[in-house]
Amino acid sequence: MAKPLTYLVYLIISVALTAWVARTLHKSGRPFLVDAFAGNEELADSVNSLLVVGFYLVNIGYVALAMKTSMTLPGLAECVELLASKVGRVLLVLGGMHFFNLYVFSRMRRATLLQTQPPPVMPSAFTEVRAS
Repeated sequence: MAKPLTYLVYLIISVALTAWVARTLHKSGRPFLVDAFAGNEELADSVNSLLVVGFYLVNIGYVALAMKTSMTLPGLAECVELLASKVGRVLLVLGGMHFFNLYVFSRMRRATLLQTQPPPVMPSAFTEVRAS
């Protein structure tokens, strides 16, 4: 009976963490995306929603695939160890996805900033440098 209970606790913790991270990223990521898309709020909101859907699909899929174990769980200690190991992997996947998304959108933001910057100004004078 310990194994099914461990699976249930794992699912509850993993799905709750995924939902919390997704909500936090959706709310906090909006200003960043609006800036990355040069103030286009409609596009930023659309991409933000699509990112949340993809985030849920990847993470809940990983949680489901990682749930199975061939380990025997004779006692509470083994159940807690398995649970900690599996939840730890979920947290690493969540963190990895978060940093990957930050990397991608910071590159997009940089490209947008380069496109919106004014062209460089030509110098009006030159200073002659003499070799001594």
